[in-house]
Amino acid sequence: MKADYLTKIMDKVDAFPSIPGSAVRLLELVDQADAPIDEIEEVLRLDPGLTANVLKLTNSAFFGLPAKVGSVKRAVMLLGLNKLKQLIMASCVNAVMDKDIPGYDLPAGELWRHSIAVSVAAEGLVRELNLDSGDDIFTAALLHDVGKLVLGQFIDEDYAALAAAAGNSVSFEIAEKEVLGTDHAEVGARILEHWALPDALVHAVRWHHNPENAEEVHPSTDIVHVANMLCLMLGIGVGREGLQYQPSPVVTRRLGLKPFHLEKLASQTIQTMGDLADVFINSETA
Repeated sequence: MKADYLTKIMDKVDAFPSIPGSAVRLLELVDQADAPIDEIEEVLRLDPGLTANVLKLTNSAFFGLPAKVGSVKRAVMLLGLNKLKQLIMASCVNAVMDKDIPGYDLPAGELWRHSIAVSVAAEGLVRELNLDSGDDIFTAALLHDVGKLVLGQFIDEDYAALAAAAGNSVSFEIAEKEVLGTDHAEVGARILEHWALPDALVHAVRWHHNPENAEEVHPSTDIVHVANMLCLMLGIGVGREGLQYQPSPVVTRRLGLKPFHLEKLASQTIQTMGDLADVFINSETA
Protein backbone atom coordinates (compact mmCIF):
# COMPACT_ATOMS: atom_id res chain seq x y z
CA MET A 1 0.00 0.00 0.00
CA LYS A 2 2.84 2.39 0.90
CA ALA A 3 4.46 1.77 -2.50
CA ASP A 4 1.20 2.69 -4.25
CA TYR A 5 0.93 5.86 -2.19
CA LEU A 6 4.54 6.82 -2.87
CA THR A 7 4.12 6.47 -6.64
CA LYS A 8 1.00 8.66 -6.62
CA ILE A 9 2.61 11.20 -4.27
CA MET A 10 5.75 11.53 -6.41
CA ASP A 11 3.58 11.96 -9.51
CA LYS A 12 1.92 14.90 -7.73
CA VAL A 13 5.32 16.33 -6.82
CA ASP A 14 6.46 16.14 -10.45
CA ALA A 15 3.27 17.95 -11.52
CA PHE A 16 3.56 20.62 -8.83
CA PRO A 17 3.62 24.18 -10.30
CA SER A 18 7.06 25.61 -10.96
CA ILE A 19 8.22 29.08 -10.02
CA PRO A 20 7.25 31.58 -12.77
CA GLY A 21 10.01 32.47 -15.21
CA SER A 22 9.95 36.16 -14.28
CA ALA A 23 10.47 35.29 -10.62
CA VAL A 24 13.36 32.96 -11.45
CA ARG A 25 15.04 35.77 -13.39
CA LEU A 26 14.48 38.22 -10.53
CA LEU A 27 15.91 35.79 -7.98
CA GLU A 28 18.99 35.38 -10.17
CA LEU A 29 19.39 39.14 -10.40
CA VAL A 30 19.00 39.91 -6.70
CA ASP A 31 21.55 37.22 -5.84
CA GLN A 32 24.16 39.31 -7.63
CA ALA A 33 26.06 41.68 -5.36
CA ASP A 34 26.07 44.33 -8.09
CA ALA A 35 22.57 43.64 -9.43
CA PRO A 36 21.52 46.45 -11.81
CA ILE A 37 18.40 48.10 -10.41
CA ASP A 38 17.27 49.17 -13.89
CA GLU A 39 17.20 45.55 -15.01
CA ILE A 40 15.36 44.47 -11.85
CA GLU A 41 12.84 47.24 -12.47
CA GLU A 42 12.35 46.11 -16.07
CA VAL A 43 11.65 42.50 -15.09
CA LEU A 44 9.27 43.63 -12.35
CA ARG A 45 7.32 45.75 -14.83
CA LEU A 46 6.55 42.57 -16.80
CA ASP A 47 4.73 41.14 -13.78
CA PRO A 48 1.98 43.58 -12.65
CA GLY A 49 0.95 41.44 -9.67
CA LEU A 50 4.48 41.30 -8.32
CA THR A 51 4.93 45.01 -8.95
CA ALA A 52 1.77 45.75 -6.95
CA ASN A 53 3.02 43.64 -4.07
CA VAL A 54 6.41 45.36 -4.04
CA LEU A 55 4.76 48.78 -3.81
CA LYS A 56 2.24 47.57 -1.22
CA LEU A 57 4.96 46.15 1.00
CA THR A 58 7.10 49.27 0.68
CA ASN A 59 4.17 51.46 1.71
CA SER A 60 2.98 49.23 4.56
CA ALA A 61 3.01 50.15 8.23
CA PHE A 62 5.64 47.46 8.70
CA PHE A 63 8.30 49.65 7.07
CA GLY A 64 6.94 52.95 8.38
CA LEU A 65 8.29 55.15 5.58
CA PRO A 66 7.46 58.86 5.97
CA ALA A 67 6.12 59.24 2.43
CA LYS A 68 4.28 57.05 -0.05
CA VAL A 69 6.37 55.38 -2.74
CA GLY A 70 4.94 55.11 -6.25
CA SER A 71 8.02 54.11 -8.25
CA VAL A 72 9.26 50.55 -8.65
CA LYS A 73 12.86 51.75 -8.79
CA ARG A 74 12.41 53.75 -5.58
CA ALA A 75 10.74 50.78 -3.92
CA VAL A 76 13.62 48.48 -4.82
CA MET A 77 16.14 51.00 -3.52
CA LEU A 78 14.30 51.39 -0.22
CA LEU A 79 13.55 47.71 0.32
CA GLY A 80 17.01 46.41 -0.46
CA LEU A 81 17.74 43.27 -2.41
CA ASN A 82 17.25 40.83 0.47
CA LYS A 83 13.73 42.10 1.28
CA LEU A 84 12.91 42.11 -2.42
CA LYS A 85 14.00 38.47 -2.65
CA GLN A 86 11.74 37.59 0.26
CA LEU A 87 8.78 39.31 -1.36
CA ILE A 88 9.38 37.54 -4.67
CA MET A 89 9.30 34.13 -2.99
CA ALA A 90 6.24 35.07 -0.94
CA SER A 91 4.41 36.19 -4.06
CA CYS A 92 5.31 32.98 -5.89
CA VAL A 93 3.92 30.66 -3.24
CA ASN A 94 0.97 32.77 -2.09
CA ALA A 95 -1.38 31.61 -4.83
CA VAL A 96 -0.81 27.91 -4.15
CA MET A 97 -0.67 28.14 -0.34
CA ASP A 98 -3.70 30.37 0.16
CA LYS A 99 -6.25 27.55 -0.06
CA ASP A 100 -7.91 25.08 2.27
CA ILE A 101 -6.16 21.75 2.96
CA PRO A 102 -8.81 19.33 4.24
CA GLY A 103 -6.33 16.57 5.09
CA TYR A 104 -4.75 18.79 7.71
CA ASP A 105 -8.00 20.53 8.68
CA LEU A 106 -6.53 23.86 7.60
CA PRO A 107 -9.05 26.40 6.25
CA ALA A 108 -8.15 28.66 3.33
CA GLY A 109 -5.35 31.04 4.25
CA GLU A 110 -4.27 29.27 7.44
CA LEU A 111 -1.22 27.49 5.96
CA TRP A 112 -0.19 30.79 4.40
CA ARG A 113 -0.65 32.60 7.72
CA HIS A 114 1.39 29.94 9.51
CA SER A 115 4.17 30.08 6.91
CA ILE A 116 4.47 33.85 7.19
CA ALA A 117 4.44 33.62 10.99
CA VAL A 118 7.25 31.05 10.97
CA SER A 119 9.25 33.29 8.62
CA VAL A 120 8.79 36.23 10.98
CA ALA A 121 9.72 34.11 14.01
CA ALA A 122 12.79 32.70 12.25
CA GLU A 123 14.12 36.16 11.42
CA GLY A 124 13.37 37.28 14.99
CA LEU A 125 15.29 34.31 16.36
CA VAL A 126 18.30 35.14 14.21
CA ARG A 127 18.32 38.68 15.60
CA GLU A 128 17.66 37.63 19.20
CA LEU A 129 20.48 35.07 19.30
CA ASN A 130 22.78 36.99 16.96
CA LEU A 131 23.06 34.00 14.66
CA ASP A 132 24.64 33.72 11.23
CA SER A 133 22.03 31.91 9.18
CA GLY A 134 22.55 33.44 5.76
CA ASP A 135 20.03 35.52 3.83
CA ASP A 136 17.65 32.66 2.98
CA ILE A 137 16.18 31.99 6.41
CA PHE A 138 12.93 33.80 5.53
CA THR A 139 12.52 31.65 2.40
CA ALA A 140 13.38 28.40 4.20
CA ALA A 141 10.79 29.18 6.87
CA LEU A 142 8.22 30.29 4.31
CA LEU A 143 8.47 26.98 2.42
CA HIS A 144 8.86 24.57 5.34
CA ASP A 145 5.32 23.14 5.04
CA VAL A 146 4.93 23.27 1.27
CA GLY A 147 4.76 19.46 1.22
CA LYS A 148 1.35 19.64 2.90
CA LEU A 149 -0.08 20.98 -0.35
CA VAL A 150 0.62 17.62 -1.96
CA LEU A 151 0.15 15.28 0.98
CA GLY A 152 -3.12 16.83 2.20
CA GLN A 153 -5.14 15.03 -0.46
CA PHE A 154 -3.78 11.61 0.52
CA ILE A 155 -4.30 12.25 4.22
CA ASP A 156 -7.89 13.25 3.54
CA GLU A 157 -8.47 10.02 1.61
CA ASP A 158 -7.08 7.78 4.37
CA TYR A 159 -7.55 9.88 7.47
CA ALA A 160 -8.91 6.98 9.54
CA ALA A 161 -5.59 5.16 9.25
CA LEU A 162 -3.66 8.36 10.04
CA ALA A 163 -5.82 9.03 13.07
CA ALA A 164 -5.32 5.49 14.33
CA ALA A 165 -1.55 5.78 13.94
CA ALA A 166 -1.46 9.22 15.57
CA GLY A 167 -3.60 7.88 18.39
CA ASN A 168 -0.71 5.68 19.44
CA SER A 169 1.02 8.68 21.05
CA VAL A 170 3.20 9.42 18.03
CA SER A 171 3.51 12.74 16.27
CA PHE A 172 1.44 13.43 13.18
CA GLU A 173 4.47 13.35 10.84
CA ILE A 174 5.42 9.90 12.18
CA ALA A 175 1.85 8.79 11.48
CA GLU A 176 2.24 10.15 7.94
CA LYS A 177 5.35 8.05 7.48
CA GLU A 178 3.73 4.91 8.86
CA VAL A 179 0.66 5.12 6.66
CA LEU A 180 1.88 6.85 3.49
CA GLY A 181 5.55 5.86 3.43
CA THR A 182 6.64 9.50 3.51
CA ASP A 183 5.83 12.73 5.35
CA HIS A 184 5.21 16.35 4.42
CA ALA A 185 8.82 17.32 5.21
CA GLU A 186 10.23 14.80 2.73
CA VAL A 187 7.67 15.77 0.11
CA GLY A 188 8.42 19.46 0.63
CA ALA A 189 12.13 18.82 0.15
CA ARG A 190 11.39 17.03 -3.12
CA ILE A 191 9.37 20.02 -4.31
CA LEU A 192 12.27 22.37 -3.55
CA GLU A 193 14.64 20.04 -5.40
CA HIS A 194 12.17 20.13 -8.30
CA TRP A 195 12.43 23.93 -8.19
CA ALA A 196 16.26 23.68 -8.16
CA LEU A 197 16.51 25.74 -4.95
CA PRO A 198 19.73 25.75 -2.87
CA ASP A 199 20.66 22.69 -0.80
CA ALA A 200 20.45 24.65 2.47
CA LEU A 201 16.76 25.39 1.80
CA VAL A 202 16.07 21.76 0.91
CA HIS A 203 17.79 20.62 4.12
CA ALA A 204 15.80 23.03 6.30
CA VAL A 205 12.50 21.84 4.85
CA ARG A 206 13.46 18.15 4.97
CA TRP A 207 14.49 18.20 8.65
CA HIS A 208 12.35 20.97 10.14
CA HIS A 209 10.52 18.58 12.48
CA ASN A 210 13.52 16.53 13.63
CA PRO A 211 16.79 18.36 12.92
CA GLU A 212 18.57 16.27 15.55
CA ASN A 213 18.27 13.27 13.18
CA ALA A 214 19.93 14.99 10.22
CA GLU A 215 23.43 13.81 9.32
CA GLU A 216 24.66 17.40 9.09
CA VAL A 217 23.99 20.31 11.43
CA HIS A 218 22.65 23.36 9.62
CA PRO A 219 21.90 26.47 11.72
CA SER A 220 19.08 27.45 9.34
CA THR A 221 17.39 24.07 9.91
CA ASP A 222 17.56 24.50 13.68
CA ILE A 223 16.13 28.01 13.39
CA VAL A 224 13.21 26.94 11.18
CA HIS A 225 12.50 24.07 13.58
CA VAL A 226 12.28 26.35 16.62
CA ALA A 227 10.26 28.99 14.75
CA ASN A 228 7.80 26.36 13.55
CA MET A 229 7.41 24.85 17.01
CA LEU A 230 6.85 28.31 18.50
CA CYS A 231 4.09 29.18 16.02
CA LEU A 232 2.39 25.83 16.60
CA MET A 233 2.58 26.48 20.36
CA LEU A 234 0.92 29.85 19.69
CA GLY A 235 -1.85 28.04 17.80
CA ILE A 236 -0.97 29.49 14.38
CA GLY A 237 -1.62 26.88 11.69
CA VAL A 238 -2.23 23.95 14.04
CA GLY A 239 -4.99 22.02 12.25
CA ARG A 240 -5.14 18.29 13.00
CA GLU A 241 -1.58 18.19 14.31
CA GLY A 242 -2.73 19.59 17.64
CA LEU A 243 -0.79 21.52 20.27
CA GLN A 244 1.59 18.68 21.08
CA TYR A 245 4.86 20.20 19.91
CA GLN A 246 7.86 21.54 21.79
CA PRO A 247 11.30 22.53 20.40
CA SER A 248 13.84 19.72 20.40
CA PRO A 249 16.03 19.78 23.55
CA VAL A 250 19.03 18.95 21.35
CA VAL A 251 18.35 22.00 19.19
CA THR A 252 17.63 24.36 22.08
CA ARG A 253 20.95 23.41 23.67
CA ARG A 254 22.72 23.77 20.34
CA LEU A 255 21.34 27.28 19.85
CA GLY A 256 21.70 28.33 23.48
CA LEU A 257 17.97 28.99 23.55
CA LYS A 258 16.38 29.89 26.90
CA PRO A 259 12.69 30.14 27.91
CA PHE A 260 12.87 33.94 28.04
CA HIS A 261 14.02 33.94 24.40
CA LEU A 262 10.87 32.07 23.40
CA GLU A 263 8.65 34.37 25.46
CA LYS A 264 10.16 37.45 23.86
CA LEU A 265 10.03 35.92 20.41
CA ALA A 266 6.38 34.94 20.84
CA SER A 267 5.44 38.51 21.72
CA GLN A 268 7.44 39.93 18.81
CA THR A 269 5.95 37.45 16.35
CA ILE A 270 2.37 38.26 17.33
CA GLN A 271 3.07 42.00 17.03
CA THR A 272 4.83 41.72 13.69
CA MET A 273 2.11 39.48 12.29
CA GLY A 274 -0.35 42.26 13.07
CA ASP A 275 1.79 44.73 11.14
CA LEU A 276 2.08 42.36 8.18
CA ALA A 277 -1.57 41.30 8.05
CA ASP A 278 -2.45 43.76 5.27
CA VAL A 279 0.71 43.05 3.28
CA PHE A 280 1.41 39.35 2.85
CA ILE A 281 -1.71 37.69 4.22
CA ASN A 282 -4.23 39.75 2.26
CA SER A 283 -2.08 40.36 -0.81
CA GLU A 284 -4.49 38.43 -3.02
CA THR A 285 -7.26 40.96 -2.37
CA ALA A 286 -5.16 44.07 -2.97
